[in-house]
Amino acid sequence: MEAPRLPGLVWGFRFSEAGGAQSLTDTCGLDTLTQPGEMIWLHLNGRDGRVPAFLTRLAELPDQARACLTDRDEHLAVSAMGGTVFGVFPDFERDFEGQSWAIGRFHFALTGRLLVTVRRHPLYSLEMARADIGHGAAIRAPVDIVELIVSAFHGRLTVLLDRIADTIDEVEDSVFDDVPRDERKTLGPVRRTLVRLHRHLRSVSSLLRRLEAHAPADLPDGAAAAADRMSHRLANSDLDVVTLQDRARLLHEEIDSKLNAQTNRHLFTLSVMSAFLLPPTLIVGFFGMNTADMPFQTLPGGTWMAGGLCVAAIALAWWWLRRGGIGPQR
Repeated sequence: MEAPRLPGLVWGFRFSEAGGAQSLTDTCGLDTLTQPGEMIWLHLNGRDGRVPAFLTRLAELPDQARACLTDRDEHLAVSAMGGTVFGVFPDFERDFEGQSWAIGRFHFALTGRLLVTVRRHPLYSLEMARADIGHGAAIRAPVDIVELIVSAFHGRLTVLLDRIADTIDEVEDSVFDDVPRDERKTLGPVRRTLVRLHRHLRSVSSLLRRLEAHAPADLPDGAAAAADRMSHRLANSDLDVVTLQDRARLLHEEIDSKLNAQTNRHLFTLSVMSAFLLPPTLIVGFFGMNTADMPFQTLPGGTWMAGGLCVAAIALAWWWLRRGGIGPQR
């Protein structure tokens, strides 16, 4: 009789006691996963409808862990129960060119000898962890794989933060140039990305710190120490994110301040021009009335006299504005 297949398997590894890895294929039988003393990592495609039924065959996983692996809820979470840690972690999605910075999710369940990860989209850090294992990274416990994944996520995050810092530097140089430009369209996506990163890093760091508070019986060996290391690493990255957030916010405020000052200068100029032109406009309007007994109507050079009144009105307005400290000053 043919052995049961491994449905939904993207990749898998079997680890010897020395830490060496052997790749699994979807033609491996279920009995391969139940051999005592061997560590296993199964990475499954969550879009495969056969995965929930397959997970029920992994008896060492509690029901809550299996439910977490197949749940469509994407909220970040970490729980521990009966020597099993399970939850949802963030990761960068991976496209064909490797340029995607969108953040996805993967679900995981971890015991003393088994790690199961489930994703719906290709993810960067999981792929990097697989590559590290393929290049000989020593794995002593399944929690070491989770650390590899978090380390790859941290590395990718560092690259993204460096790019964001460079963008903020360019905007900063532009803001303090002699001819500042409106860089709000550039800062908007940057601030939105930083807000999302801060939300994810803060949540994961908090979840990992809470994981350390669980009773030792709820955690696989080494999980508490690994959680402490990962939480510190992500918390340090979160501090960098907060620093960049503050810089971006202050730059946004500086841009708004400069634009408001520029707008105020334009309004001031228009107001002064209106104050200059209002008196002669009144005079022109007065002489434009089609009524009898209009001054200068029969005098030679009456138009020039009316024009002189307009100039005198402008001079009077200019003198009055300067006297009040409103008009242009020398």
